[in-house]
Amino acid sequence: MAEKLLVPVYLPAWLHRSVVKLKRVFIAPTPIVPTVHVARTAESVDVSWERDVEWSFLSREMPDGPGEAIEFGCEHGYMSLMAAQKGFRVLATDLQEQSFPWRHPLVEFRKGDFLEMDLVNNYYDLAINCSSVEHVGLSGRYGITTDLSDGDLMVMQRLADVLKPNGLLLMTAPCGRDTVMAPWNRVYGPERLPRLLARFRALKESYWIKDNQNRWVECSGQQALDFVPIYDAYDAHRCAYALGCFVLEKSTWNPGPEGR
Repeated sequence: MAEKLLVPVYLPAWLHRSVVKLKRVFIAPTPIVPTVHVARTAESVDVSWERDVEWSFLSREMPDGPGEAIEFGCEHGYMSLMAAQKGFRVLATDLQEQSFPWRHPLVEFRKGDFLEMDLVNNYYDLAINCSSVEHVGLSGRYGITTDLSDGDLMVMQRLADVLKPNGLLLMTAPCGRDTVMAPWNRVYGPERLPRLLARFRALKESYWIKDNQNRWVECSGQQALDFVPIYDAYDAHRCAYALGCFVLEKSTWNPGPEGR
């Protein structure tokens, strides 16, 4: 079958208007089909708006300063600014260069590998980790170029080292059945979550999960850890998991390498 060749014909404006009017007389317009809003199924949830849950929790639990604070994986620095507003002097760290849309005299930014930074042990009153540790050691995102299977556990060990005795760690992390969704992030479940928090004592925990309309709702820890993560290899934002939000206190007991 010969292909059709479409040749555009340009009409003067006055003639085009007349042709359009004539077409409307003899050809019925295409009916508009109303959009039907269908509730999302459990399989179609994603992680959109997770920062609303995380930032609201961390902001609510942020203690008052003064004191020394450190944020691991600060990105745009929202939580560092929050800590500074509470009176803390903050060291904001990230593997990648950051350009904050604000300036505060109590916030200092330091770029680099957190595990290689020269930091003083037993120095900080407060540490902040907003869904950052789960990326450590998974190459391909956030400037990470080296795979390190226990990189997340090593960062948590280092955070415990630099905190004062009984210092606080405010953190959030993906929860659900234990899995690694490379290159995006890890998901912490019954096996790895206790290892992740081994150097800390939980003072407060809050867990969230998506309902069938893709809205975050608070749930039990068991419900969160039972959630089966949804993995999208091409788009991190279409993955799905539960969220864990924690207020942690540095434990005086160090489990050592065997506990990690």
